[in-house]
Parts: sequence; C-alpha cells; structure tokens
Amino acid sequence: MGAPSLRRVCAPWAPLLGQRLLGLSPMAGNAKTPAPVGPRQAQDKKARCGWQGGARIWEETEPQTKKLKSCGDGEPQRKLPKRKIVLLMAYSGKGYHGMQRNVGSSQFKTIEDDLVSALVRAGCIPESHGEDMRKMSFQRCARTDKGVSAAGQVVSLKVWLIDDILAKINSHLPSHIRILGLKRVTGGFNSKNRCDARTYFYMLPTFAFAHKDRDVQDETYRLSAETLRQVNRLLACYKGTHNFHNFTSQKWPWEPSAQRYILDMFCEEPFERDGMEFAVIKVKGQSFMTHQIRKMVGLAVAIVKGYAPEAVLERSWGEAKVDVPKAPGLGLVLERVHFEKYNRRFGNDGLHEPLDWAREEAEVAAFKEQHIYPTIVSTERHERSMAQWLTTLPVHDFSATAQATASPGAKAPSPQEGSEGDGDSD
Repeated sequence: MGAPSLRRVCAPWAPLLGQRLLGLSPMAGNAKTPAPVGPRQAQDKKARCGWQGGARIWEETEPQTKKLKSCGDGEPQRKLPKRKIVLLMAYSGKGYHGMQRNVGSSQFKTIEDDLVSALVRAGCIPESHGEDMRKMSFQRCARTDKGVSAAGQVVSLKVWLIDDILAKINSHLPSHIRILGLKRVTGGFNSKNRCDARTYFYMLPTFAFAHKDRDVQDETYRLSAETLRQVNRLLACYKGTHNFHNFTSQKWPWEPSAQRYILDMFCEEPFERDGMEFAVIKVKGQSFMTHQIRKMVGLAVAIVKGYAPEAVLERSWGEAKVDVPKAPGLGLVLERVHFEKYNRRFGNDGLHEPLDWAREEAEVAAFKEQHIYPTIVSTERHERSMAQWLTTLPVHDFSATAQATASPGAKAPSPQEGSEGDGDSD
C-alpha cells in the first residue's frame, strides 16, 4: 500500500498515532504553526529558563506588584504599627449637635466631625477610615446631647502610632477640643462596653432653687444651708435601682432597660462666678438614658421651688405617666468614665496601664476652668437659658396620674424631642 493510500486509511487515527508513525515529517507543509505564547506561558518560560535565581524571580514578582499598588494608594511607604488605644477627650459642646458623628450630614456639626478630621490630617488614620469609622473600630463611652460638654470623655480606636501623636492631633483641633491623654489597651477593647459607670455634673445658678414666689431672675439670691440640705435629701432618693421610664422618651414601664442603677447623687457647696452664685450637682450611675439626668435635675428643682410635692418623686418610678420637666442642657458635663473591672483584670498585668488618668487630672481641671465653666457662666448670663426654663414650670401638671395601660406588645410612644442623649442610650 502506497503512502497516499495509507494516509487515507489512517487519517481518522492521525491524532493518536502521531505524524512520525505515518511517515510524515514534522516540517511538512501541512504542519500547524505553533500557538502564540500568552503572558502566563511567558511567565512560566521565564521561571524555567535561566535557572540561575529562577525561583527567586518567581517569588519576587507578586510582592513587587503589591508595593507599587500601595504606593499608588498614597499609604505610607514605611509601615507603621497599628494599635488599639484610648484617647482622653475634653471639649466644650456649645455650638455642636452632640458628640456622635452623623455621616453624610453636614448640616449638624458634631464633636466627632472635628476629631476624625484631625486624626486624618495628623496621619493617624487613612482617609477611608474617616469616611467609615467602623474600619478603625471606633467607639465612644457616652453620647452627649446637643450643647453638652465633657471633661473626661474616652474613645477607643485603632491608629498608626506616629511620633508626637497627641501634639499632632491637637494641632488640627480647635482650642475648645483637646486630647489630654492616650493609653494602649487590649485588642478587643470597646470603650462603651467596658465602661462600668459614668459621672456627670450639672452646673446651674442657685436662683433655680429659690421659692416660686421669688423673682426667677434674682441674681442676688444665695443658697442657704437649709435649702442645700433639702436639695441633697431629694437627690439621695435617686440612689439605687429605679424605673426611670418617666425620665426619658420611648420607654414603657415594663421594659427591662428602663431600670437604671444610680450609685450616688449630691449637690456641692455653692460658689460665685462673675457676681452670680452657682452650684454643681454630681451624679454617678452605671448608664443613663436619653435626657435622664436633665429630667432628674428638673424634677428636683420643681419640688424645691414648690411647684411639685415630694410624693411625685416616688410616683414617677411607678407605672403612672408623670409629667417630668427637663432642665436645659447647658450645664450638663460628662466629667469621668470608670473602668474598674478592666483595671482589675488588665491594669497590673505588666502590659497595660490602668485607665484612671491620675496624671492628667491637672490638665482636666485646667480645661474646665478655661473652657467649660466660663462658657456655662457667660451663656447663662447672656442667653438666660435657666431663667427662661424656670418660667415654664407652672405649665407642668404634676398631679397627672395617667396609667400606662397599653399592652406590652404595643408600639412605644413617640419621642417628645430629638434623639440626642445625655449619655449612652439603648
């Protein structure tokens, strides 16, 4: 059988037999041209041929691409350590709509807007983390209301530990917002969840305690020792666990979260500022609901002035709906947050410091004297927020005893005002 006949018979088996078995030359005219070499084949060939350092060339290909990408993203060429820290903050809240940032809303400026901007500009966090605060595991101890100040706010977050970090952050903050301290914490630390208690103080002119028959704007009024004892007797009634559903909004009396534990509450000795007498009420509790502290102060003032009977205090903790007045937000200040359990477990482990801020107390006191107290005094003198609020007390009906008769599955009542909180809200 000749070659042409053999080629016709065996043509279907050509792919299996191969060209050499059929007597065909590899260089025959009907041979197909080699397929073009793609990038992957070229990379494999580069790794095979020239074995000298071939493996090293293969390993370095990817890292080189990553380095170019990171440089293009604008990230630091020198990799900085990223650590979980807490910052001790002090700020005057006048002109701000609270502490918590409202991403995408430029209409209402908050303290966190200025803080995040300073962190980005100081080089502590990338710009993308400023846009999405969850990327830096940001958490505050307490949300403060519109106009409320703080002398001891604590926030936790992850940052690049750059040199002179506090000085650089503060250089991009206004003078009425300061970072006073920084400490390393455990990787899973959350400032809100780890906080055992919060201490606030409320600074108010003492004429707020004058009897209702007296002029509400009488700046010559001076708090007597007898009235101060009455105030402290009433404030001591708040201590312990009570149902504070009447001291906030959107809470039914049977909700477990309406139960709050107050560790201490008292009024300090009065003092004078710019010819006006002021007093400071301090309250320490595990946590506070929206407007709770301001309503606690408001009801105590209404009782001392003679607008409400003392019995209304006990009645406000029952199921009855009681009309509780809310004092102005101007004098409310977050003074300190407490981490007793964290300090007992990690404060002396040799790796972390206790979160007590003893070394920063002098700076905290100086900030209060320079920014918080003067703001409260001057604003009260010019805007008379307390004097104007006192004129609204006769409108409240403290004898109302409407029962909360709705079923537990009913929809919660709508809030009377906005959702800003004195402290942390559930």
